[in-house]
Amino acid sequence: MNYQWYPGHMTKAKRMMEENIKIIDIVIELVDARLPISSRNPDLEELAKGKSRLIVLNKTDMADSDMNDEWEKYFNTKGYYVVQADSRKKTGFTEVSNLINQACSEKIERDRRRGIINRPIRAMIVGIPNVGKSTFINTYAGKACAKTGNKPGVTKGKQWIRINKKVELLDTPGILWPKFDDQNVGMRLAMVGAIRDEILNIDELAYELIKYIHSIYNGMLHNRYKIEESEDALETLNKIAEVRGCVSKGAELDVSKAAAIIMEEFRNGKIGRITLEKPPV
Repeated sequence: MNYQWYPGHMTKAKRMMEENIKIIDIVIELVDARLPISSRNPDLEELAKGKSRLIVLNKTDMADSDMNDEWEKYFNTKGYYVVQADSRKKTGFTEVSNLINQACSEKIERDRRRGIINRPIRAMIVGIPNVGKSTFINTYAGKACAKTGNKPGVTKGKQWIRINKKVELLDTPGILWPKFDDQNVGMRLAMVGAIRDEILNIDELAYELIKYIHSIYNGMLHNRYKIEESEDALETLNKIAEVRGCVSKGAELDVSKAAAIIMEEFRNGKIGRITLEKPPV
């Protein structure tokens, strides 16, 4: 399966970000804690050059807690400010505010010396589709400011959101990049729902996910579906179809239905806390 998805509105969104970056004090980049490298847009490195950077490991409640700590250490060593957050459970937001102030302390002091008082910090919030930006913004602001949805492409244009007297956020649409050099990156993004399911082979995606879970989190599928796990991912998929009653006409197992169940339950964190990649050594 070839994982590509770059609709026209993403080109427009990238151009908009390029036009606004000069008035921004800090770039807040949301990444999915389950795949912190694969969910980073490489185009942002050039775009945000010279700006303070805060990486928010979002959806930490669905990722392996030990790996969350490993990823935080990894990004710290690269010179980023980093925070672990769970936008739905509203954790990590005090630290977000503290780190924004810390990252922009020189700018705040410069304003003070010039007699500029209470000018809010301008932050641009960026991230790939379905990384949870809108939920993050609404939780941070304490009110519904941005549309939310468990699918990519909900935010279509830019909007300024006043978080408080100290911080203003520029929300931007989630953008991917035109070509995945590593198809494994595309596969991981597809697994977490950053690419529209309509263009994907869900059966193949579930097959690859089962193989990964069995190799790294052996026993997790057994605990969730009460089956004996097999090294053969197709056999495991058939067992899940059986226990979940996925049967088509003629009493044959409906593997596609079982695959859809697995992908939905993984994306909702029901199978367990799973991280799809480790920090580079």
